[in-house]
Amino acid sequence: MLLNIHPDNPQEKHIQTVVDCLKAGGVIIYPTDTIYAFGCDIMNKNAVEKICQLRDMKPEKANFSFVCHDLSQLSKYANQLDNSTFRLMKKALPGPFTFILEASGEVPKIFKVKKKTIGIRVPNNNICSQITAKLGNPIMSASLKADDEILEYLTDPELIYEKYEKLVKLVINGGYGNNEPSTVIDCSQGAPEILREGIGNIHQYL
Repeated sequence: MLLNIHPDNPQEKHIQTVVDCLKAGGVIIYPTDTIYAFGCDIMNKNAVEKICQLRDMKPEKANFSFVCHDLSQLSKYANQLDNSTFRLMKKALPGPFTFILEASGEVPKIFKVKKKTIGIRVPNNNICSQITAKLGNPIMSASLKADDEILEYLTDPELIYEKYEKLVKLVINGGYGNNEPSTVIDCSQGAPEILREGIGNIHQYL
């Protein structure tokens, strides 16, 4: 299904359709404030494995992001943050950043494998925000890469649908995506370390 959702004022009934799909174990493709991504309910092991297959990754080695509604959603999955990390995240989020944090004991239960760190995102995107709020827990997310020499990521939702309509339950058309990912900041060892420069300028918050 290709579902057109208004990026500024998402239709409530369409958001409910997406949430119902996620709760039923469906894999979706959805827009963020950077690129389009695969998404599923983090509580559904089969859906997580499906995304691994689509991305040709092994679950134990996959570096997924948890897309949260706000910082309160991450407290269950990340160990307690020090004050400087919390202040940095509070200033930068919502925004185009992925923060690598020390994983809590809940994360291995989800993956069935010990994970020391997790990536946390709170995108500045109304569609994401409303889905995660209504779902009540984060979305497991993996970027949608393109098999293209010029574009690294797929940006046109209609072309995305043509390619993946038989492989995922639902593709959200929330307008064109970017071709640049989030900036990744590792805070798992204390002082923040920039692992990847992306669309977000973290330097203004450091």
